[in-house]
Amino acid sequence: MDREDRRYTLKGRAAQSNHAGRFERLTRDAVDDGWAEEDALPVLRTETSIEQPRSIITYNRSPDLPFDRSINPYRGCEHGCVYCFARPSHAYLGLSPGLDFETRLVARPDAPQVLSRELAARSYRVAPIAIGTNTDPYQPIEKTHAVTRGCLEVLSQAGHPVAIVTKGSLIERDIDILGDMARRGLVRVGISVTTLDPALSRLMEPRAPAPARRLRTIRLLAGAGVPVRIMASPLIPTLTDPELEQILEQGRAAGARHASWIMLRLPREVSPLVQEWLEAHFPGRAARILGRLREMHGGALYDSQWHRRMRGDGPYAEMIARRFEIAVKRLGLSERAAPMRCDLFRAPHRDDRQLALF
Repeated sequence: MDREDRRYTLKGRAAQSNHAGRFERLTRDAVDDGWAEEDALPVLRTETSIEQPRSIITYNRSPDLPFDRSINPYRGCEHGCVYCFARPSHAYLGLSPGLDFETRLVARPDAPQVLSRELAARSYRVAPIAIGTNTDPYQPIEKTHAVTRGCLEVLSQAGHPVAIVTKGSLIERDIDILGDMARRGLVRVGISVTTLDPALSRLMEPRAPAPARRLRTIRLLAGAGVPVRIMASPLIPTLTDPELEQILEQGRAAGARHASWIMLRLPREVSPLVQEWLEAHFPGRAARILGRLREMHGGALYDSQWHRRMRGDGPYAEMIARRFEIAVKRLGLSERAAPMRCDLFRAPHRDDRQLALF
């Protein structure tokens, strides 16, 4: 039977449901007839399939983003962050943005070879590439597949600048590459810390490293000379935003040089998933949290307009922005990092059989 047809124990999972994506014509509802015993329910295991991508660099024209191209080594993310804005992308695969997103993963092991080919194209023009903008490049399956490391090796050999966003402590494995790239001005890393409360973190992002572990990662990266940004993202109004200053302080103490914040976003299927999660874990606070979001989005839970979708609008959003501004100034952090170098780029050798004759 499909996962929509039966019940599982959800230990270590954030999503409370597995509703079909928006492109599916049919939906299924699991019904509890009272006969199943909780101890007899199977554990929901993670499955990984393989994809052979024809291209790996994705381009965007968003005025909200500081980059115009990105790489995603994986689809889906086992960290299982309930608030992840990338969850709706799983619907394009015919899978649920709910539990499927965190349990049915896709690895792209040929990504480094495809990346090398794209960088070698005569039409390619160098600019910083972002990794981890959709799903985490250092989620647990990276330990087995090493797709992210393979892409970093290609970028390092080509002298290509890269910006990485992650929660995963596995990035420490690649400090040998990152440290070398940092010395050449080719890399910067953003570490996302949503809360300093390990219990709350376990509920929101059940398979991501604990907050203290992420701070240790910042310390190790900074010690290797890698420029690190502490990212207070996303902030959940009234639930995690009271921690904003403390998160920035802890990040600065660990060695972060830069800082940023983003308000909780609820696009498409993320909205019902977060609402289910709030009702399951914070039923007494759900209305207040959602009310604050509506204040910042003109009465709606989400507004996708440029320049507003990341932080919202109105008095509450302005208050958070002002708090961030004051804290950053006090701590000596900066929002903008120095530009990475693009002049070191050398295109990988083209696999051209005719040229190989000469």
